[in-house]
Amino acid sequence: MNFKFTIEKRDKTSKARVGRLVTPHGVIMTPNFNPVGTQATVKTLTAQDLKDIGAQIILSNTYHLGLRPGAEVIAKMGGLGKFMSWDKPTMTDSGGFQVFSLGIAQKEVVLKDVHGRKMSKFSKSVFIEPADLSLQLPSFTKTRIDKELSKLKAARVHDDGVWFYSHLDGNKLWFDSEVSIKLQEQMGADLIVAFDDHESPLWDYELTKLSLERTSRWGVASLQAQKRNDQLMYGVVHGGMYEDLRKFSAGFTDKYFPAVSIGGSYTSKDVLYQVMDWCVPYFQEDKPRHMLGIGEVQDLFEGISRGMDFFDCVAPTRRGRHGNLYLHPQNGGRKERNFTMQISNAQYQLDPNPLDPGCECFTCQNFSRAYLHHLFMAKELLSQRLGSIHNIYFIVHLVDQIREAILEDRFEDMKKEWLG
Repeated sequence: MNFKFTIEKRDKTSKARVGRLVTPHGVIMTPNFNPVGTQATVKTLTAQDLKDIGAQIILSNTYHLGLRPGAEVIAKMGGLGKFMSWDKPTMTDSGGFQVFSLGIAQKEVVLKDVHGRKMSKFSKSVFIEPADLSLQLPSFTKTRIDKELSKLKAARVHDDGVWFYSHLDGNKLWFDSEVSIKLQEQMGADLIVAFDDHESPLWDYELTKLSLERTSRWGVASLQAQKRNDQLMYGVVHGGMYEDLRKFSAGFTDKYFPAVSIGGSYTSKDVLYQVMDWCVPYFQEDKPRHMLGIGEVQDLFEGISRGMDFFDCVAPTRRGRHGNLYLHPQNGGRKERNFTMQISNAQYQLDPNPLDPGCECFTCQNFSRAYLHHLFMAKELLSQRLGSIHNIYFIVHLVDQIREAILEDRFEDMKKEWLG
């Protein structure tokens, strides 16, 4: 099936836009927030809960599902959507971030492949033109490499993939572009992500540049490994906080991939927004754009205003499970507190009001702040479920409201109401 992404409306005062992405399992209207179901479940919620909330798509993780239950199991059960009783679009990420964060934070960079063969700057490929070979590997000495990488946790990254140790049983495993894409094709998500090397925010320019070399090679290898034509692949922009690396990566990613995403490390919100400012001008208008791992209220407004279409983040459910719950500005939500309140605070023990007055989620329509305070203080499992329902509803519907505001030419007014 041919995926089709069309722009329905552009904001007159910013780069915000409303889009429509046609996928094999339905249409996604953008801007859109993707709830994260790491292990084929958004924690504490069912697929029906998410439908009732109004979610359009669920994002799951290739690393986790590849280890358990295994991509072959999911394929035999009819694919990711059917496996979790979700008949709308699905997305899987590459596993690159989890390989970094769970198994790696890299100790040794090997400038040879796993078979000991010396690697060139880029693997030869029909996808890469000579002009794109301009990003050079930095000059390293063995002493320099040893000094920098001895500070980091045990891991082994090769130029064509990663050896890592399973967080489940400690088994040594190999992960590369072919493995990542094979797993994603077996699971059958509508949207998939090229395998990428996630840089550390602690790395200097040279190490970040070396990592970007790997991401570029692995991205091309991901395209070459793709066999299914019913999955839309996102390339990933990396380059840390370095302007020239980000711009190179943005142009490279846009040139070779049908969809683009921004990933990698950021040291502050200001850096995050600067990275988007650097990258978006290099993206073609007719390609969907995903901001990976970003989904807080302020970041949604700032990302959408800069022209990004898709967002995903574990923050809503993670906050929800710990009683850190979202509030609209008229109910006390403030930017400096990420628009949240902590329901376990003593001030809510006798509060008869809904959590977020005016919110139409199941939690706010049925329970008081006093009851939610009690559940969290008693560590009842229901507290996690009700908190997650509210937070996912809040973020999903906030983005829906932003989409409506763009269509009605009042996005900037809405942004000012929330962010000041």
